[in-house]
Amino acid sequence: MKIALQLGLIPGASVSDKAKWAKDHGVEGIEVSAFGGGLEAMKRDADAINGVVPICSVCGNATPDGDRGFDFLHPEKAKRRASIEGSKGILEFCGQVGAVGQIVPPIFGSPVVPDLSPWMSPLEIEEQLMIEACKELGPFATERKTLFMLEPLNRYEQHYLRQQKDGVRVIQAYGGEGIGLLSDFFHMHIEETNTPQTFREIGQYTNHIHLADNTRQEPGTGDIDFVAGFKALKEVGFSGYMAYECGISGNSPEEREASLKKSLQYVRDCISKA
Repeated sequence: MKIALQLGLIPGASVSDKAKWAKDHGVEGIEVSAFGGGLEAMKRDADAINGVVPICSVCGNATPDGDRGFDFLHPEKAKRRASIEGSKGILEFCGQVGAVGQIVPPIFGSPVVPDLSPWMSPLEIEEQLMIEACKELGPFATERKTLFMLEPLNRYEQHYLRQQKDGVRVIQAYGGEGIGLLSDFFHMHIEETNTPQTFREIGQYTNHIHLADNTRQEPGTGDIDFVAGFKALKEVGFSGYMAYECGISGNSPEEREASLKKSLQYVRDCISKA
């Protein structure tokens, strides 16, 4: 298992400084964001990182116009199309830099499709829209040797994909290649009754991991049992990237850097114990 950091969490005045810090501290991958400038910004970041540390993933989705692109399940076709086309651009980038893939929660908040029950409920409509999107994005990602990775979130952020089995259900219904699963320890701590057992049951579908403690800050600041989770991941053969997606504790840049260093060692110790 390889430890990665989101670019924005790494100390440094520039992207190249951040890449050097990551390499100097044994970080094995960098996750970049789809926001803050879209594809052009990601390409500039990739040029600045320039192979110092691999770009392992892209978090989020933006439309071709640079707007937030989480309308995969929207009733308006134009909004769904903008999210899908935006994702294609990011998947193209993922393929170019050799990233595992793009991480996407398909919707935030409540349903926006109508309730057509008893024919179809909002959740049933959303499921069909998601499967249809996968039918387009899966082959596109496969051709570029990367993945469109579904991210289940907790109930306070997303109503549709909340547990890991929800993401697996979509992957199985789609039935093709190019669609993966992002498993986030923080969200799982809220939604799963037993995170290690969940990994044992669905871990073969997990392509990428997000790390955060139950505090929503760096691992080691809360009570999540990372040793048990990592052990279960090892049992199912997971050997991919685990990227920090969290706040970093501290009131100054120096304190946050010290907290990050301490947490990186903590995660390495947990991997060793697992």
